[in-house]
Amino acid sequence: MTHPAPSLSLADGDPAELAVDALVIGLHSQPDEGGTLLPAAGAESIAAAFDGKLTATLALLGATGAPGEVTKLATLGTVAAPLIVAVGLGDEPSGSAPATETLRRGTGAAVRALAGSETVALALPVPDDADAPGVLRAILEGALIGGYRFAGYKTKPQPNRREPVKSLQVTVADATDDAALAEVTRAETVAKAVRLTRDWVNMAPNELRPPSFADAVAAAAQGTGLEVEVLDFDQLKAGGYGGIVAVGQGSEAPPRLVKLSYTPQGVENPKRVALVGKGITFDTGGISIKPAAGMWEMKSDMAGAAAVGATLLAVAALKPDVAVSGYLAIAENMPSGTAYRPGDVITMFNGKRVEVLNTDAEGRMVLADGIARAISDGTDYLFETSTLTGGQVISLGKRIAGVMGDPDTCERVKVAGDSVGEPAWPMPLPDDVRKGMDSDIADISQVNASMDRAGHMLQGGVFLREFVTEGLPWAHIDIAGPSYHTGEPTGYWTKGGTGVPVRTLLALIDDIAANG
Repeated sequence: MTHPAPSLSLADGDPAELAVDALVIGLHSQPDEGGTLLPAAGAESIAAAFDGKLTATLALLGATGAPGEVTKLATLGTVAAPLIVAVGLGDEPSGSAPATETLRRGTGAAVRALAGSETVALALPVPDDADAPGVLRAILEGALIGGYRFAGYKTKPQPNRREPVKSLQVTVADATDDAALAEVTRAETVAKAVRLTRDWVNMAPNELRPPSFADAVAAAAQGTGLEVEVLDFDQLKAGGYGGIVAVGQGSEAPPRLVKLSYTPQGVENPKRVALVGKGITFDTGGISIKPAAGMWEMKSDMAGAAAVGATLLAVAALKPDVAVSGYLAIAENMPSGTAYRPGDVITMFNGKRVEVLNTDAEGRMVLADGIARAISDGTDYLFETSTLTGGQVISLGKRIAGVMGDPDTCERVKVAGDSVGEPAWPMPLPDDVRKGMDSDIADISQVNASMDRAGHMLQGGVFLREFVTEGLPWAHIDIAGPSYHTGEPTGYWTKGGTGVPVRTLLALIDDIAANG
């Protein structure tokens, strides 16, 4: 359902001589010089070919060097490429290169703006120092992810809809350098995972119901070396997965639990990481039905499971020295004569009993079973991600995820997210919020017993904490906002699914592999 990713290669020749359809350069503003524009490193030969008039010409076209701004300039034979695209990278950096997220977003914006071009070269600032791998990684990821487009379901060709870029070259000092080539391989793997996550999130909900989602994940895992386990409705009932069964029983498309497992070869007693993702393929709210306005976006309520599934596929390709298991708790939350009800008491996988007060708080029900199963299997670290609460968007907006859990692990998630441009902010799990979830008849209420939405995001984290073994490093990452972008494309985000937090999860796995 999506266009293929462009091919990716490195080039070490003069970018002014590259025979491509378009050439991307960086452009800095210089506020201390009256706003004069400055070509970024990597564009020296292009600037020279214009006899010093490049920045003045770009300024006449409206360029300011603002981050992410894209300005196109016909070269008229001045260089080999017929078109130059200058992307703003902000103020002239004090170090060797701009911030990696600025480069990632700028590259994404430039490649997306060049849809319709076959071949594009990126002459952007890659320093020849210790920062080079991180800078190159940002450029490569931005190019591959920013150029994504979901093909959709239109039956007629769209006359003004240009095909994404098919071939990308990135200019570096040495195109045969092993470290640089390794970054290309990694970027292709990571971008493939992000793009697959976006594909799954963007699919129409009638096309991706629990059984077909589970089948799609299992099919994608074939030949990767991952172990795959899929539990159907009868197996979930027999296994005591009360939360997943309760949420999924109202739909004619029954729930699933998918487990993907990666074991490193030749590593004795590797650290174990468990990833758990919420996979509600469509959320009507159930009996506690949602308002109609915007309900169609609830097709994205499986973004956490999509991210976990795609992350495991990337792990299988990257082969870190840690064991990683992914648990995708998949259901469709529908109102029907068989749906679970407010007032029900559900016995969860770990035996804890939950009083249901709001069937629209279904995500925590399926996640609790997924978390309990992961802990039953054994793990040293647990990361769960979900589009859990509207409270996350109210508190932190649509770009920053909320993260809850033990403080050290939350800080680890924040650092990992910052490093890849997927920010997360640690939030508390107050005792008074837990007290408000006391139940008169069960071990815990699924939401605040007074139905008070104060601290709504925190209620989700407090509930999930009840299913985590004390002392286990864990974090709950609420991506209700950043997993789905409803506005116009920006940076390397396109409209629809974003792929958050695939790159954060991979960064966490790298961190654990390196540091335990």
